[in-house]
Amino acid sequence: MVECGVCRSDRNDCCKRKAYNVSSGPSDWNSNVCDCCDDCGVCLCAAFVPCILACNVAQNHGESCCLPCLPGAMIALRTSIRHRYKIDGSVCGDWLVMACLPLCGLCQMAREQKMRE
Repeated sequence: MVECGVCRSDRNDCCKRKAYNVSSGPSDWNSNVCDCCDDCGVCLCAAFVPCILACNVAQNHGESCCLPCLPGAMIALRTSIRHRYKIDGSVCGDWLVMACLPLCGLCQMAREQKMRE
């Protein structure tokens, strides 16, 4: 294996080969909140073991796995993900999604993290 000098990964998977969109302004979510079936693995995990998916999303964001157990934490997590990726929206919109479509919102956050890694 020959390492890349920048990211220390195999040169075949090098960070220099990945395409990044550089944007200074707000963007949109890469998928709609109701596009749950775009990633069947995420969809099935949310349908049958949402607590595991929520822990995974929290950990991928650098938070504790216990975060989803706290009241209102998934709204805060969604807001934080939006801010990290500079996605346009509001706390009110985050609340609405997580209150009315919590599993769809969870799937959307998981898909966003997968697309942006």
